[in-house]
Amino acid sequence: MKLFRKPGASWLVVFVVAVLILSVAGCSSTGGDNKAANETQKETADTTAKTAKYPEKPINYIVAFNPGGESDITARAQQKPLEKILGVDIVISYKIGGGGAVGWQELVNSKPDGYTVAGFNLPHIILQPMVREDAGYKTEQITPIYIFEATPNILAVRKDSEFKTLEDFVKYAKENPGAITIGGSGSYSANHLGTLEFNQIAGIETTYIPFSGSGEAVPALLGGHVTALMTYTTMGIKHSDEMRVLAVAAEERVPALPDVPTFKELGYDYVEGAYRGMAGPPGLPEDIIKILAEANRKVNQNSAFREKLEGMGFKLVDLGPEESKKLIAEKTEYYRKILKELGLIK
Repeated sequence: MKLFRKPGASWLVVFVVAVLILSVAGCSSTGGDNKAANETQKETADTTAKTAKYPEKPINYIVAFNPGGESDITARAQQKPLEKILGVDIVISYKIGGGGAVGWQELVNSKPDGYTVAGFNLPHIILQPMVREDAGYKTEQITPIYIFEATPNILAVRKDSEFKTLEDFVKYAKENPGAITIGGSGSYSANHLGTLEFNQIAGIETTYIPFSGSGEAVPALLGGHVTALMTYTTMGIKHSDEMRVLAVAAEERVPALPDVPTFKELGYDYVEGAYRGMAGPPGLPEDIIKILAEANRKVNQNSAFREKLEGMGFKLVDLGPEESKKLIAEKTEYYRKILKELGLIK
């Protein structure tokens, strides 16, 4: 008994047809791969072409705090130099609220084409997602382009305040727990965290009052609505005729405030403040990041710009995209530890 039948002519025909079908299918698959590859190449070429032309229309620059504050002052000072370098208009728009969170939420939801950027602040973009259940954005969604300046915190009171020195202030706060109100820019910001840190270091209890920016906090102090401000060096210089700065939260004295001692000099190991920079939404192409970072670097090198900003109490810093990422990572660990010590996170 034979298990297999001897192949005849009909089997040969079937075999030849099968080979032809497989060949056609193979050709079809190869054609599909080629088509996909061609589309990818076309998309890459389109992106390259767009980047090569970038920028070719106005750039929207979001400021997350109200006019008159440090973020606004810096953006306005950068506006004309950036326009000259990039060759397009820089349109400043305000998205205010949530200690900056409203503006940063708008940024991370924008198209990553390089035509929407925002000023960003440290520690704000680290603290808010850590503490709030839904900050509207995540720290890692914000793409740092360049960090260009920093300002230390200061503790200031009105010129006619009974507090002539930091010692007067701390003594009164210890004798009257909770009676002193300290205003500042935003919640879970450098001013807010700075107030909590100083309370802990000095062993006092004060009440922090958040405002939508330094531009709103200063009139509140001058109008007598808060006892003091935890604000920035820039405000202490700008309003030197109306404010008395009790101490600066820096490692060393600030040149623009040479007569004001640091907290460290007065026995309090307290150094805090804000870094500010430009950021884009998640997915911003590397080529565009490089173009914008270089533009920011050139603005910082502009002698007129430097003189203007430093005279106002800003410390210019130059941190490119990778250096900015590294600083954010380092600060994230630092602030996580502080927030745990303050009992704000577990």
